[in-house]
Amino acid sequence: MLRNTRVALDTLGCKLNQAETELLVREFAKAGYQLVSATDEVDIYILNTCTVTHIADRKSRHLLRLAQRRNPNAFIVAIGCYAQRASEMLSRLDEVDLVLGNSQKQHVLSLLEERGCMPQSFGVQDELPSRHYSNLRNRAFIKIQNGCDNFCAYCIVPLVRTEKKSLSAEQIITEVRARIAEGYKEVVLTGTDIGSYNHNGLKLRELLERILAETDVRRLRLSSLQPQEITNELVDFWHEPRLCCHFHLSLQSGSNEVLGRMKRHYSTQDFERAVALIRSLMPEVAITTDIIVGFPGETDSEFQESYSFCQKTAFARIHVFPYSSRPTTAAAQMPKQVTTRVKKQRSQKMLILAEESALKFREQFLGKIMPVLWEQKSNGIWLGLSDNYIKVYIRNDNDLTNELLAVKLVKIYKDGVWGEAENETDKRKET
Repeated sequence: MLRNTRVALDTLGCKLNQAETELLVREFAKAGYQLVSATDEVDIYILNTCTVTHIADRKSRHLLRLAQRRNPNAFIVAIGCYAQRASEMLSRLDEVDLVLGNSQKQHVLSLLEERGCMPQSFGVQDELPSRHYSNLRNRAFIKIQNGCDNFCAYCIVPLVRTEKKSLSAEQIITEVRARIAEGYKEVVLTGTDIGSYNHNGLKLRELLERILAETDVRRLRLSSLQPQEITNELVDFWHEPRLCCHFHLSLQSGSNEVLGRMKRHYSTQDFERAVALIRSLMPEVAITTDIIVGFPGETDSEFQESYSFCQKTAFARIHVFPYSSRPTTAAAQMPKQVTTRVKKQRSQKMLILAEESALKFREQFLGKIMPVLWEQKSNGIWLGLSDNYIKVYIRNDNDLTNELLAVKLVKIYKDGVWGEAENETDKRKET
């Protein structure tokens, strides 16, 4: 007998947040609760919040208020980083019934039951609907590490994820095997700073080696690394074909002066060396990055340095963020804050470069056949991802959900590439 309580879990922010929400989804599903979308009628709404920018704060408040408007009688819960940083402020919102920071959010189910917000257990489900739950993708996000002590000048994360801890290889491998048993083809390893992974002397490369040796995972992807963490020993391991040909390296600025003020632990020369090392072994690799524009004191010439560096590096994707002042960080106290107007102008210029750079990257692969993991269908068109992070679209009447199917990339389409199955390509040639 299953519980009738309808629970919606929503997520903002990084892949680590997504991984932690996935764990909660499975916990609620295993306990027998009815998991629904945030747009459905709900009894409990749980938002895993983000606070990396003021926009993330605003989105969190908006979603909490929206959930209450949709379901006036629902119990509204805010968890995660914004809840950790501003618990008192969120607790004062009329729409919010419970606030749990990062140290408490993994206990949300038991805390709700203790408060009487949920009926007591009637039993559990034998089969979890987790991969089919609307908030979960066909790529499983698995947390391997938490916390950061780098204290970059702009970043609030070390103040809201204070405990730095790596999970054991045994725990991670158990989680990977469980996701494979559910049918997942791709696993994404995530954390606050996964390059610093170290559990009893076992580091990231050795962890990857164990996962690949002890599981049948088809594709393994890393979420994000720092350029100083790229070593010959690590990159050389990418001869293993199950490791996705994709590195996300956070640049943040292409100006050494700005990097110094940001308290980043590398220079643009270090970044160049990391990129060159990766590309020397993987010519088809996707290297993606994050860029902050308008950091305090950023001059026109420093912005131009950053722009030119990004242009020269030819990223597969660039995520552009206008600098957002975060309370209690070093950058918030810096003089010469860049105006909103200038930040907007620089963002627009960098976003145009990001589109041009992404287009050039995708054009390199036209005419090639690549395996794609298909995720979702809309209006008869399937969307999937290649292992080097290219969005691929195809029209197909079959159910391709979670299938790895090789297609030929034939033309640029929207923000990705249009693909054709080999038999369709042959038919087109005949006509």
